Amino acid sequence: MAPGNRHNAGHTSKTSCPPRTWVVLGDKPGDNAQVEIIEQALPWPCEHRHIQVLEPFIFGKPRPGPTLYHIDRERSDPLEPPWPDLILTVGRRPANVALWIREQSGGHTRIIIIGKPSSMTSDYDLVIYSAENQFPPLPNVQGISLPLMRVNEADVTAAARAWESRFADLPRPLIAFLVGGPTGPFVFNATAIRQLLGTSKQIADSGGTPYFTTSRRTPPAAVAALRAGLPEGARLFAWSADAAENPYRGLLGLADGFVVTGDSISMMVEVIRLRKPLAILPLPVGPVGAVDQARRAFTRWLFAPASGTRIDRLRQGLCKLLYKLRIVTLTRDFVAFHDMLVGKGLAVYAGHPLQPPSGAVPDDLGTAVERILALTGSSPGKQ
Repeated sequence: MAPGNRHNAGHTSKTSCPPRTWVVLGDKPGDNAQVEIIEQALPWPCEHRHIQVLEPFIFGKPRPGPTLYHIDRERSDPLEPPWPDLILTVGRRPANVALWIREQSGGHTRIIIIGKPSSMTSDYDLVIYSAENQFPPLPNVQGISLPLMRVNEADVTAAARAWESRFADLPRPLIAFLVGGPTGPFVFNATAIRQLLGTSKQIADSGGTPYFTTSRRTPPAAVAALRAGLPEGARLFAWSADAAENPYRGLLGLADGFVVTGDSISMMVEVIRLRKPLAILPLPVGPVGAVDQARRAFTRWLFAPASGTRIDRLRQGLCKLLYKLRIVTLTRDFVAFHDMLVGKGLAVYAGHPLQPPSGAVPDDLGTAVERILALTGSSPGKQ
């Protein structure tokens, strides 16, 4: 039976025996947190299997598929029978391990992956994806609005206390500029720098304080250009792995508003979950990126839910055919995600007045858990 069709195999009856479940985790805390949030909401216990990635694959990408060639077996948790009934995982590297485990189980193990998989959707029994991803309308996918990330509010409160005295003399409003970096199809060029500095000058001219924090992905040349062009009174923290103190969490707790570059889904979601004013600053696209963005826009139209009309049914049929033939693929769509946040009243685009969010913050954890319970044939009560 093809893996992607396993959800139609009749696993619908309630079971009194919970599935033996492994949570396969890699070395990315943000990814792991999304799986652990689901794990905590499930009505049965899970076992963790942490994998240690070999150094060439910490940043390099292993080929997708059922393989362990990219992990350090000695430094990873044991992978041995009895094999699990169910795996929860996230990310390319742990997903490869999950696919390998299913092979060892003779196809018995079912796999749930969070986020956009690197291989075909049909390789998994259930894919739970948030709105920055575009998926075809397949029976083994479950869309949600925001990534299943949570902010540790106790950590934010503690950081706010630690930084409060250092921010006390800064003119208000204190506006945090959270700066990411280039990611397809967006570039971080002179235009992006001008947009950031122009927006920060508006804050400074109004009497407020723009406070920039860069990230690991921010190019050094961009950091230098920002530093050289800062308006009077602005502050800049340049990210460094060796930095003794990072004001990021202090700003999450104390800033009056946020401007976030459009490449960073995680930083936008953290601001939203704290219900702070958020402005999205989309990054520009280069010539190649413009073509790529057109491809993503076409995919967005092709993968859109059907409204029931005959034309829509034909479009969905074409969508499934093109995806099966691998002519169109899964893709991330930052523009669609930005539009969704603005449409829900959770953000504005940079250049518009910052204001508190007016819409409800989506909480799709219950939707994700219900879909997992349906897949496993389990009742929602504690096991």
